[in-house]
Amino acid sequence: MAWSATTDLNSKTLTLMLLFIFLFTTFQSAQCEQPSSSSSSSTSNSNSTSYSRVSESKTGWRRIVLSIVFGGLTGFFAAITLACLIRFFVLYMNRTPILKGPVIFTPKISPKTLQSALSNENQLLGSSPNGKYFKVVLDNGHTVAVKRLEPVDCSAETQRKSAKRKVQRELEMLANARHRNLMSLGAYVREPDRFSLVYDYVATGSLEDAMNRVRMNQLQLNWEIRHRIAVGVIKGIQYLHFECNPRILHNNLKPSNVLLDAEFEPRLADCGLSHLMPNLGRTSSCYTAPECFQNCRYTEKSDIFSFGVILGVLLTGKDPMDPFFGEVSGGGSLGRWLRHLQQAGEAREALDKTILGEEVEEDEMLMAVRIAVVCLSDLPADRPSSDELVPMLAQLHSF
Repeated sequence: MAWSATTDLNSKTLTLMLLFIFLFTTFQSAQCEQPSSSSSSSTSNSNSTSYSRVSESKTGWRRIVLSIVFGGLTGFFAAITLACLIRFFVLYMNRTPILKGPVIFTPKISPKTLQSALSNENQLLGSSPNGKYFKVVLDNGHTVAVKRLEPVDCSAETQRKSAKRKVQRELEMLANARHRNLMSLGAYVREPDRFSLVYDYVATGSLEDAMNRVRMNQLQLNWEIRHRIAVGVIKGIQYLHFECNPRILHNNLKPSNVLLDAEFEPRLADCGLSHLMPNLGRTSSCYTAPECFQNCRYTEKSDIFSFGVILGVLLTGKDPMDPFFGEVSGGGSLGRWLRHLQQAGEAREALDKTILGEEVEEDEMLMAVRIAVVCLSDLPADRPSSDELVPMLAQLHSF
């Protein structure tokens, strides 16, 4: 695991240190000004008048008070100055360094083999608005998928360094996210103007690829497999929302970012990447929640809306961008169409005919349609949380 810098300053220790310095300085000042016991003894035994003793006593106490005041102020300002210097030093030492070369998070990858492999011509797997994916075979035979992010677009050198430090902090946080339904970050490489992210290579492809093959009758996915995919996706979202500290919003959930292994177990990719840099903004799509268009605010309920669209795709087999939704009654979007059919008592008409089988499966799918419609509610408050959705979907077989 790569070294990650933190800036945690213990406030209680700092407070005790300031109090100690203040009391120590005050005590020292009082000790320096207080008259000695021998002088007090000789004075008490002298034959001076009562008026002289009172006058000297007042003068002595006045000096002691002034010494305490000036000593306390001096100690206070000295403590503040020292605390500021210590804080500045700690912040300077703990700032995130701009690392060069590969930063590795898994023993499967070595820096030398990764650097050597990246310098060669690699197979392009696909591209998106925020980068391109490449298939890279390392010298040890291990195959990885590398996503090369778009360059950091900052004119000033200080802004560019600040942006790179921000990306590094986010990437190290994402590398700590480990779950069977997430694509774990294995390494990253800082190049002069961009970052390259390294993940395990998944040969099966994405959910988008699988559903396209289903529509072309090249692949059969029964309800059991589609249900497993839906449960795996929401479990990955639940981990990001409730078990990560700090929590992570996926912010770009769609079938192309749901990768499937050989057993069709889903693994979420691109978690939390869309807000890393200014030019990595998430493009609007039919998977984007309506509040993102209205007030540009993205919350965990926005991830739930995107999941609702994915669940709708699994149930209907249809592409949300299909012109079909603009032509049918109650259409306009996959969510509105599903809501219209459910209210009309015709939810069965929405189900993918290729997976309709036993009556028990049909009942489960109709219950899943209800869940999808709730997830696709226009108001975020009306959508369930991922913590609520996991048992709802996992227990469909019991209905």
